[in-house]
Amino acid sequence: MPQEEGPAGFQAVFREHYPIVLRKITLLVGDRAAAEDLTQDVFLRLYRNPPEDLERVGAWLHRVLTRIVYDHYRKSGRESSLAEKQLSQAMSEEQAHPANDAAVIQNWEREVVRGVLSKLSERDRIALLMKEQGYSHAEIAEALQVNPKIVGTLLTRATNRFKKNMPTEEVMDS
Repeated sequence: MPQEEGPAGFQAVFREHYPIVLRKITLLVGDRAAAEDLTQDVFLRLYRNPPEDLERVGAWLHRVLTRIVYDHYRKSGRESSLAEKQLSQAMSEEQAHPANDAAVIQNWEREVVRGVLSKLSERDRIALLMKEQGYSHAEIAEALQVNPKIVGTLLTRATNRFKKNMPTEEVMDS
């Protein structure tokens, strides 16, 4: 951090932005433990190489977290293993806490959506998740490092690919 900010300034930024960064990364990777590790990486980068303009630290953190999530997916190269891990985690949670029918259906729907998202490109997945969280087209463009004018088209195409990958047959227990 700059000399005038020091460790106290870093701690203040950390306390203010850590929950937000962790929530965003958890949503993007779907694994709380991995998200916590990646969030630490974001703040380590902040500590080592802070932005010149601390007024815009939120936008800087968002760009860095997006790059770190991209790197995470690139390094893992096994999106299917991530989906398997999420499914395993969901199953263990269901076994630990038996749920009523509505909760079981909701968990199943979440897993279907996660599975479909794992089949999409990183850019499509991040764009759809950010849109679902309420980010503006300008914020999505900044995170994906694309021209803001193409975000609408990018989202439409990503939505179409998402729909195309959704299972067409539903299993009904009667």
